[in-house]
Amino acid sequence: MERTAIRRRLTWQVATVVDVRRETSTARTLVLQVPEWPGHVAGQHLDVRLTAPDGYRASRSYSIASAWTGDTIELTVEQVPDGEVSPYLVEVLNVGDPLEIRGPVGGWFVWKPEQPGPVQLIGGGSGVVPLMAMLRAHSAAASTAPVRLLYSVRRPASVIYADELKKLAMADNVGVRLRYTREAPAPEEQVGRVDAELLDHVAFEPSVSPTTYVCGPTPFVEAVADLLVAAGHDPATVRTERFGPTGGPR
Repeated sequence: MERTAIRRRLTWQVATVVDVRRETSTARTLVLQVPEWPGHVAGQHLDVRLTAPDGYRASRSYSIASAWTGDTIELTVEQVPDGEVSPYLVEVLNVGDPLEIRGPVGGWFVWKPEQPGPVQLIGGGSGVVPLMAMLRAHSAAASTAPVRLLYSVRRPASVIYADELKKLAMADNVGVRLRYTREAPAPEEQVGRVDAELLDHVAFEPSVSPTTYVCGPTPFVEAVADLLVAAGHDPATVRTERFGPTGGPR
């Protein structure tokens, strides 16, 4: 059975789009029905492949946004200017359309409800997607582990999952903090990048040994990881997932 599951994860299969949701002007969530989906762990991603009429193929990896609840999964995709795959997924693909996928993939950047200790989530831009899967899995499992999300985003209109994040933040053991880098919703709210001062105020202290997940563009992830280690966090507890303009989870 284990070998069968591995083969299935490594084999391309056809999913069907059963719903779409617009998240922002440049991001959309695709709900996919996947026959015999083997299940996934929050933080994993999958590969998506498109084939042009002339046979040209392009593939990209996208983080899974949903907790595992059956044979449907969700991908939230942000359109990349001049991208080969994301414009089609965000602007063209629709309900009833097929989509080639392969996965789930990944075993390091994952969170499981049985993990001990606090959980710190830090996302930049669309790097919030796998972190949302962790928040959803945390909620679905009724986990009592304290969890905090620090979400760095350009402006209020760019916030993905805005309404859901407000609801999740109402839980006693969940904290959500947004940091705007270009435009804040209130004039008095500070605008800027994630820095040591902000982390000192909103992140768990190293003394409580949180497991920290950082996802976003490569420069963002490297800067935040360096700040965490400089603040005293054990590098072994800081897990990172990064992406660039030509691939990787988005």
